[in-house]
Formats: sequence, structure tokens, C-alpha cells
Amino acid sequence: MRLVSGKYGGRVIKTASGPGYRPATSKVRHAVFSMLESRGLEWDGLRVADMFAGSGSLAIETLSRGAAFALFVEKSARPAALIKENLVDLGEDRKNWKVLKTDLFKLLSSSPKEPYGLIFVDPPYGHDLLPKALEGILDNGWVAEGGFILAEVEAQVEPPECVAGRLELLTDRLYGQTRILLWKK
Repeated sequence: MRLVSGKYGGRVIKTASGPGYRPATSKVRHAVFSMLESRGLEWDGLRVADMFAGSGSLAIETLSRGAAFALFVEKSARPAALIKENLVDLGEDRKNWKVLKTDLFKLLSSSPKEPYGLIFVDPPYGHDLLPKALEGILDNGWVAEGGFILAEVEAQVEPPECVAGRLELLTDRLYGQTRILLWKK
């Protein structure tokens, strides 16, 4: 997969393949970053968390654009190892990232040391994990005040009710079989 922009723009990262893995297409990644930037998101100093990281392409793109730190949360060993390998191959400073091979819901049951300004949530399709992930993020202080949460889910998934009054839905767009939901706290 080719990175879109920033200091690593044009560089290729390795991705895992197999059931359940569907790295964000370049069309979706272009759209996601355009949405974020058009809403005033600034990369410098930004802390990013990539939940259900998979290939980690979205958070790697943020590091490429100047984000200060990215946390990658991936339960499966092979994708987690590939994220680390890609970051090392790119030459990204080790202090700017952390890969956790862990169950996301166990992690979300506690609070982070510092909240994140941008959180990507890209759960496996067909398991209805978005509401539970959003509840953990909101209940335990994972997203900073004024921060963004961007979810990539199947097209038929509706914005969950659990965020009503806690997040402002800024964008709800369809890209083929993918729905992008962007909220601001």
C-alpha cells in the first residue's frame, strides 16, 4: 500500500492479508484526510490513536503529516508486527509511536495518561463493535475536548445512539461498501 502524503508520501508499506483485513483504499484515505483538514485539524503536536489498527495505514499517514505521537492497537500478532516493521522501515522515531498487541476493550476499560486529539475506529465488519468501542473511548477519557473520532464501518451501519449529546456528528459519507463517520467532542 502506498502512503498518500507528507514526509512518507509515495512510500510503500506492507499490509496483512486474509479474512477480515481490508486496508483503507487510497480513495478513502484521501477523503478522510481531506475531511479532517477541512475542519481545521492541525497535525503538529497531535496525539493519534488507531483502534483496531490492522495495517495502521491511517495513523502512519498522520505521522507522515507531522503528528507527534501515534498509538496503534491491534489484537492480532501478524498485523501488529507489520505495523512495527513498517514504522522501523520508514525511519519513524521510536518515541513517536507505540504498538499494543492487545484486546481493545480491555484497554478501553481504563483511562490513558493523556487523551488523544484524533481517534480512528475501524472495527471488523459484521460484529457490531462500534458502539462498545465508542462507549469505552468516551466513558474513560480517551478523546480530548475538541478532539475528533473517525469511524470506518460497513455502509449499512447507522451512527450509534450511544454518542447522542456527547459527540457532534460532522460527517456521514458513503464510499461504496464503506461508511465514514466523523464526530467532534
